[in-house]
Amino acid sequence: MSESVRPRGVYVLMYVTLHLSRYLARYLRTALAFVAFALLVGHSGSARAATTTLKFATLLPQNSPWGRELKKWAALVSTDTGGDLEIDFQWNGQAGDEVLMVQKIRAGQLDGAVVSATGLAQTGVTDALLFQLPGVFADWNQLDAARAAVADDLEKEFEARGFVVLGWGGAGSIKTMSVGYEVHHPKDLQGKGVFVVAGDPVQPVLFSAVGGIAPRSIAVTEILPGLQNGSITFLSISPLLAEQLQFSSRITHVGAQTIAFAIGGFLASAARMQALPQRFKDIMSARGAALQGRLEPMVRNLDAQAFDRMKATKTVYDLSEAEKREWKDVFDRVAIQLRGSVFTPAMFDRVVKAGRP
Repeated sequence: MSESVRPRGVYVLMYVTLHLSRYLARYLRTALAFVAFALLVGHSGSARAATTTLKFATLLPQNSPWGRELKKWAALVSTDTGGDLEIDFQWNGQAGDEVLMVQKIRAGQLDGAVVSATGLAQTGVTDALLFQLPGVFADWNQLDAARAAVADDLEKEFEARGFVVLGWGGAGSIKTMSVGYEVHHPKDLQGKGVFVVAGDPVQPVLFSAVGGIAPRSIAVTEILPGLQNGSITFLSISPLLAEQLQFSSRITHVGAQTIAFAIGGFLASAARMQALPQRFKDIMSARGAALQGRLEPMVRNLDAQAFDRMKATKTVYDLSEAEKREWKDVFDRVAIQLRGSVFTPAMFDRVVKAGRP
């Protein structure tokens, strides 16, 4: 058909088809752009939602032996989960003292904390302090045996109070340290600058058993200023902790006898840990076991090295057998008083029995 005889409807159809194609093309371009944008936003949103961050706190410095190992552990957990689980530590007491840390775990402001025996006791599980009770264990082997014997029951006590123990730890062998004098007899502490750490239920009983002592209750963060201004002249602590917390530069005298062992633990909120995907739990558990396996022998060795350094720079002295018996008498009286008040009698008896050679 020639152009001159085509029906008018053909031209109309050609016109509509042409413009409809242009409209559809614009529509498709807009729709495709919207879909691409939605996919991009959706992908970014899902990536953010998939990343879980756990907030942990501690009094430990990040460059301490514990801090370096904890950072390594956190990095490995992140790698193993493909970055889906990140660990954020607050070091050097940035989250407050251990009393406040445990309060924050209860309130959901922290997911957990690496704490000393004092921090463990803030959960209400004061039986955990048995492992640091003066005069109970002669060496680490006895302590390890006792802890292994009651670990399952003790962890159930924590779970009943809303906590889980991700790992147990130690911080060295506790010795008496002082500024300007030796401590041979319990009465040598009378009139001296002593203190109790806030939240510790054992120290007040110990000083009460000695008699003639009025210790101040302070936070761990107040110890160094107290040593510097002279208000504190006595403390019982491991050589390694004394170095790491910068106390050792102020100490002049160190008793050679080990009176107890510094223990601690990695606490976490039971509800927070239960809510994690199972693969996160498995990875944290596996890496945590490896961390504990490295830390325990390393810390004990480092503590012995720190004590050797103190021997070269401090006055290190031994107690006579008679003086040791004086201290044992005090420790025994404290243990009897705490059994049934701070410690449940059944757990006390089991720990003491399990720790005997």
